[in-house]
Amino acid sequence: MLKSIEPFEYQALPVKPTANRFSIAPMLDWTDRHCRFFHRLLSQQSLLYSEMVTTGALLHGDAHRFLQFDRAENPVAFQLGGSNPRELALCAKMVEDYGYDEVNLNVGCPSDRVQNGRFGACLMAEPELVAECIAAMNQAVKIPVTVKSRIGIDERDSYEELVHFIDTVAKAGCKTFIVHARKAWLSGLSPKQNRDIPPLRYDIVYTLKQDNPHLNIIINGGITTLEQTETLLEHVDGVMVGREAYHNPYLLAEVDQRFFGATYPPISRQQVVALLIPYSQTQLANGVRLNSIARHILGLFHGEYGGRLWRRHLSENACRAGATEQVILDALKFTEQ
Repeated sequence: MLKSIEPFEYQALPVKPTANRFSIAPMLDWTDRHCRFFHRLLSQQSLLYSEMVTTGALLHGDAHRFLQFDRAENPVAFQLGGSNPRELALCAKMVEDYGYDEVNLNVGCPSDRVQNGRFGACLMAEPELVAECIAAMNQAVKIPVTVKSRIGIDERDSYEELVHFIDTVAKAGCKTFIVHARKAWLSGLSPKQNRDIPPLRYDIVYTLKQDNPHLNIIINGGITTLEQTETLLEHVDGVMVGREAYHNPYLLAEVDQRFFGATYPPISRQQVVALLIPYSQTQLANGVRLNSIARHILGLFHGEYGGRLWRRHLSENACRAGATEQVILDALKFTEQ
């Protein structure tokens, strides 16, 4: 059993949070509903994103499986992949009806599979089509419709071309752009290489904001600390953190205090575990395997005493048939000094 842990209560914020000021990136195979519930325990104010889901998956597959989520996750955005305005409008309406706070169009993923479907980063070469998609989505929903892009693709990486893309899409009603501060190579580099090899150009995103004070510009790419986040927020409206939030999730515990004016103290790792237990019990009762939850919390004790044993115990035992929340409680014992 957990040792006695002081209860943790969130308090009302003194000011209304700024939209998108701090968000956690959509990450394929990672930011599913269980991951988002876990991240929400760490930060009540960060904007969370779903994994990218294609319009085809929603229209021709099990839409409920992709769209279901716990309302405790809000505020949460849903990212769509597609390039057909009508299909995107239909899916955006589904997203709104399920209770999401924002619908985002992926114009940044560089994988071959995405290109073959004519969506993702390759759409940066077709700003007029993206504008059509945004206009159709805006007509279908009342929630914000946003775009996540790169600063350019292949040899089409001039600032002028980026501005043309932003201007064209903004005229269709998009007010928020999340910009990964690297260009994407559509051939020759894997998606992983596209996250590391093209150089980061924060200066381009800074200039984009300076030239477009009326737009909400969010910066993404290579962000690993809250100190770095503070520096970036001097130049743009918001920061989106990706893999660092997944591998070192306790980074999120101070976000509310540092960026949203929260007066409650950061939640402790042990309190996070205490809140995860009833959630895990409910999910297990609904047929979810423990590993679907536990795989997202491996980094909770990153850099802390017992962190390696915590990860090992979860990795070796949560995937076993019939595993229960007791696996998480047993792993917690390795972190006690």
